[in-house]
Amino acid sequence: MFDSLSFHIGMTCCDVGCGAGLAARLASDRGAVVSGIDAAASLLEIARERVPGADFHLGDLEELPFPDGVFDLVTGFNSFQFAADPVAALGEARRISKPGGRIVVLTWGNPQGMEAAAIVGALKPLLPPPPPGAPGPFALSDADALKAFATSAGLTALDVSDVACRWYYRDLDTALRGLGSSGVAAKAAEHSGAQAVDQAHAEALARFRQADGSYRLEACFRWLMASA
Repeated sequence: MFDSLSFHIGMTCCDVGCGAGLAARLASDRGAVVSGIDAAASLLEIARERVPGADFHLGDLEELPFPDGVFDLVTGFNSFQFAADPVAALGEARRISKPGGRIVVLTWGNPQGMEAAAIVGALKPLLPPPPPGAPGPFALSDADALKAFATSAGLTALDVSDVACRWYYRDLDTALRGLGSSGVAAKAAEHSGAQAVDQAHAEALARFRQADGSYRLEACFRWLMASA
C-alpha cells in the first residue's frame, strides 16, 4: 500500500494509533518527516527506537496534540474503529491535515471466511468492556460504511481498495511476539495480563500450525484514500 502513496523528501506525515512505529518507519525511510500518537506507552518506546527523529506522543485519537493544517498525509492503520468516537477521531485527522491533504484509513476487510478474524476474536474476552455503542474491530469493513465514515467527518472519499496478505511466523514464539505487539493486544495485556494474551493467541493459532512448526494464515485489509 505504501508504494501507491507519493512520498517526497520533507513530506509531513502523522500516523494516528501508530503502535510500535512500523508505518512511521516506512514513511521515514521514504524521506518523510514523521509524527505519531498512540495510547500505549510500551509501544511508543519501541516506536521511538525504530524512528529516533520522529515526534511521538502519548494520547487519544479524539484529541490530537498537533496544530491545524500541518500534515501532507495522515494515516490510521486499524486504529479509527477502536476510538471511543471514531467520527471525532477522523475529524481530528482532518483538522491537522493541510487543505487538500491526504488521509488514509486502513481497516480489516470482510471478516467472513478470513482466517485472521479468529485471532482478532480471541482477544475479545480479555479486553475491558467497551463503552455503550462502541464500534467493533470490523465496524468499518464494509466499503459503503467506510465511505460514509469519511463523509461524516467532512472528508472526500477518493478510493477504496483491498489488500490480501499472508501472515507467516516461523514458530510459536515468533507468532506470539508479533501478535502481542498490536495496540489491541497491549490493551488486553494491561487488562488481563500478558500470559492470558499469549494463551489466547496460542489457542487461536493452533489450527494454522504447519508440519514444520511454522504458522500461516490469510488476512485481508481494506483501505480508503480521502482528501481533507
